[in-house]
Amino acid sequence: MIPVVLSGGSGTRLWPLSRGMFPKQLLPLCDPRQTMLQQTVARARALSTAPPLVVCNEEHRFMVAEQLQQMGQSDAGIILEPEGRNTAPAIALAAFCALQSDSEAVLLVMPADHLIADQNEFEAAVSQASKAVDDGALVTFGVVPTHAETGYGYIKAQASSSGKPVTVDAFVEKPDAETAQSYIESGDYYWNGGIFMFRADGFLAELEKFQPEVYAAAQNAIKGMQKDLDFLRVDAEEFAKSPSISVDYAVMEKTDKAVMVPLDAGWSDVGSWAALWEVSDKDPQGNAVSGDVIMHDTQNSHIYAETKLVTAVGVQDLVIVETDDAVMVSHRDRAQEVKQVVEQLGTAERSQTKHHRKVYRPWGWYDSIEAGQGFQVKLIQVKPGARLSVQMHHRRAEHWVVVKGVAEVLNGDKTFELQVNQSTYIPIGVTHALRNPSSDEPLEIIEVQSGDYLGEDDIVRFEDDYGRS
Repeated sequence: MIPVVLSGGSGTRLWPLSRGMFPKQLLPLCDPRQTMLQQTVARARALSTAPPLVVCNEEHRFMVAEQLQQMGQSDAGIILEPEGRNTAPAIALAAFCALQSDSEAVLLVMPADHLIADQNEFEAAVSQASKAVDDGALVTFGVVPTHAETGYGYIKAQASSSGKPVTVDAFVEKPDAETAQSYIESGDYYWNGGIFMFRADGFLAELEKFQPEVYAAAQNAIKGMQKDLDFLRVDAEEFAKSPSISVDYAVMEKTDKAVMVPLDAGWSDVGSWAALWEVSDKDPQGNAVSGDVIMHDTQNSHIYAETKLVTAVGVQDLVIVETDDAVMVSHRDRAQEVKQVVEQLGTAERSQTKHHRKVYRPWGWYDSIEAGQGFQVKLIQVKPGARLSVQMHHRRAEHWVVVKGVAEVLNGDKTFELQVNQSTYIPIGVTHALRNPSSDEPLEIIEVQSGDYLGEDDIVRFEDDYGRS
């Protein structure tokens, strides 16, 4: 069995913590020791599965690779989606890829950003599903609902208490509150958690039958696949020919091979701050707290402090989130509506929709600690042995001061080392590079940029260790 981990989401309803370039699956939301992606891979690894296939986008690839390496999963295949086309094309890529090494591959498809609290129940459900897969079924896992939820799609099926696979009667769109309540009272409806299990060839046969354009686009994209560092890069032009469609619409709602296995394992999609509050540890007053927080007469709130002291007095049912460049306050019952704020920020082209103040790169990270008219100050950390690209800028000069470690610097036609408190100046148009020669200590520098334009797109790369253009 090959786990297929879908890691293409953006998690806008968990803004300002989750952002386009650092979405919720890459954050340690439910466990301070593991990100959501790492928890998902560990969940599959406990089943003694083959190495996973992770489908992610171009922008997240280095963070995904690093997080997999941190947990000793360097043998994972990382398939890069050239663009987001929804779940059916993503799963098709993984299915074709899996068949290259195993003609009888079974896929366990899981979103990278969901919580499953009870591993034993999850494994029991997978065991039930495997029997149905052996008989040629395409299995979807129906999450046993705990309340009338309007934010999820539903699966109608008359499941028995034994947990065995049953025929799917219908897939149902997200209901209104009254309809959702009737679903719960009937006992015949389950949340659609987006988890599936099937043979790769069986899924592709049904996909070709019902969505031949998706099938052909994925097949041709895989034919043009090339290895690039840790990544599997498919043919972007061919993949772009695929319609954008979910696996439910493309296959599961049409096939006569769909069955459902009930899943009662403490599942949550952690899709909003209210959902995260539900699954978080709370104090006796019902507050979920993270960071430097002091409260008085505060109940049933979720308060997250990243960089500053946050205090709350005489409030209840609030979500308060502080990061280094944004503060979000919402009533807990309306936390889903933060998505509308993110849309406004996107329309205004505010950087806070995509980036945190600290931006991660394959060589390390930088933190934009100050900016003004014609200048910007960054703290840059370079991982041991890593190097920034050989580059130049048309519109800005840079001044580097080493504050930790040793820097190997290329400045024009000279290469030299700088120790702590030493510096160098790089004029506009001069080729330069920065490398950390240490094998175990990070390098940190203060970079002062000056010029009439300081955007990240004013970079001309001549050489790069990470294949960036």
